[in-house]
Amino acid sequence: MRGYTDRKDEHLRRLRRIEGQVRGLHQMIEDDRYCIDVLTQISAATKALQAVALELLDEHLDPCVREAVTAGGPEADAKISEASAAIARLVKS
Repeated sequence: MRGYTDRKDEHLRRLRRIEGQVRGLHQMIEDDRYCIDVLTQISAATKALQAVALELLDEHLDPCVREAVTAGGPEADAKISEASAAIARLVKS
C-alpha cells in the first residue's frame, strides 16, 4: 500500500482536471489565442501539478519515510536521501 492510496480517487480527479486544462491549452494554441492568456493558463496548470506533487510528497513522508526512520539503519538513510532528492526536483521545477 502506498501513502497516497487512501486519497487515490481525489488525486485522480485532480489529475483529470489538470488533463482538461492541458487539452484546453492545446485548443488555445490551435485557435491562435493571445499569448498572455495562454501563459496564464500554463501557469495555472503548472501550479495545479505542483499542488498534487506536494500532496504526494507529504503522503510519502508520513508513512514511508517515518517508518524507515523509526526502524533506523541503511533503509532510513536511503529513504531520507530519496525524499531529499524528490524535494530538490520539486524546488527546481
